[in-house]
Amino acid sequence: MIRLLLALLLCASPLCARANEAEGRRLFVDPKSTTARIAERLAGQARRDALAMAGIPSASWFTDGTPERVERKVRALVDRAVARREVPVLVAYNIPYRDCALYSAGGAKDGAAYRAWIRGFAKGIGDREAIVILEPDGLGVIPWHRTLSEELENCRPEGLDERAADTRFELLRDAVLTLSELPNVGLYLDGTGSGWLTPAEAASRLIRADVARADGFFLNVSNYESDARLVPYARWVSDCIALVNRGGLEPRQCPAHDKGVDEAGFGASVARTDAAYNQLFGQLGVARDPGVQKRAVIDSSRNGRGGWSPPTGKYADAEVWCNPPGRGLGRRPTLESEEAYVDAYLWIKIPGESDGQCHRGHGGPADPERGVIAPPAGSWFAAQARELVENADPPLVAK
Repeated sequence: MIRLLLALLLCASPLCARANEAEGRRLFVDPKSTTARIAERLAGQARRDALAMAGIPSASWFTDGTPERVERKVRALVDRAVARREVPVLVAYNIPYRDCALYSAGGAKDGAAYRAWIRGFAKGIGDREAIVILEPDGLGVIPWHRTLSEELENCRPEGLDERAADTRFELLRDAVLTLSELPNVGLYLDGTGSGWLTPAEAASRLIRADVARADGFFLNVSNYESDARLVPYARWVSDCIALVNRGGLEPRQCPAHDKGVDEAGFGASVARTDAAYNQLFGQLGVARDPGVQKRAVIDSSRNGRGGWSPPTGKYADAEVWCNPPGRGLGRRPTLESEEAYVDAYLWIKIPGESDGQCHRGHGGPADPERGVIAPPAGSWFAAQARELVENADPPLVAK
C-alpha cells in the first residue's frame, strides 16, 4: 500500500493526477451495456455468464452515426456515469477504412465526415471526466502505409493510393487536437501489442499521430497477450518515444524485441532489450523518467491465459487473434497500477463478443479449430464467453 501511494504521488499524467484528487474513483458499470442487454435474451448458463461479465466495468464503443447522433449517445452515457460517480471508458471507432474494410469494416465515409463525427463525440463528453480510447487498430492497420524499412503493408483498399496513409495520420492528429482540449479526458492512441509491431514502429506511428498531446497509448485491444509481455513492451515503446523526442534518435534505431518467442524465451528477450535501451539512454545523455513519459493502458479483458499457441504446421494462417480456444478473462479493470509505465488495466474489447468468422487459412465457412461458424465480429459468442469465464485468471464465479 505504501508503494502504491508513493507511485500515485509521483505520477504526473492527468489520469494519475485525478486518482490523487479523488480516492476510490470507480470505473463505470453501465446498466445498459451491450452485455447487459444480451443477457436479457439468453437463458441458463449463457445468461449467467453474460450477467457475471455485465457487472464488471467495460468500455462503451461508438462506431457510427451522424455527429448529432453520436453526441446524444455519448452525452447519455456520460450522464449515466456521472450519476453513479463513476468514470466511463469510451471507444471512438469510426475512422474511414477501419480494419482495412475487413472483419470490422465500416467507418465514416470520408475525412470531413470523420472530423465532424469526432467533434460531436467530444461535445457529448464536454467538461466531464472520461477515458477515451481513440481508434483501435488505427495505427496498426493503416491503408497504403510503408514501414520504417519502406515495406508496403498489406492494407491496400481499391480506389486509394499511398496518400491514404498521410490522410490517416492527419485525421488522427485532428482528433487528438479536438479531444485533448477537453479538460477531464484521459486520451490514448493505438500502440498495438508486443506480438504485432516493434517498439520502433509503434513509437514512430504514435509520434506522427501526435501522441505528445495525448496521455499515452493503449495495448492489446481485441487481443490476448499476457500482462507479462505487455508491461515490458509498454516500457520500450515509451522509452523509444522519449529517446526520439528528447534524444534525437531516429525511430528505426530503437531496439527491437523477439516477437515470436514463447513465454520462457520472451523473458530472455526482456533482459536483452532492457539492456539495449539502458545503453541508449546513457549514450544520448537522456534521463529516463516514466513520471513524464507516455504510459499505457492495457486491455486485460481476455488475456488471463495469455495468447494461443496453435498446433505447429496445422494452419497456413492460424489467426491467433481470432476467437482462439481456451482463453480466459484477465485482470479486473482498475485505475491503480504499480507498474511505472502503465496507467490502468481496462476491459476495452467486450469479452464474449466474437472477433469474426475465423478460417485460419482454410476455405471456411467454419472455424477449423472450433468446428463451428463463429458469429460475425461484435456479435455474442456464447461458447467463447463460457471459456472466458471458466478459464478466468483471477477466477470469476458466474452466478
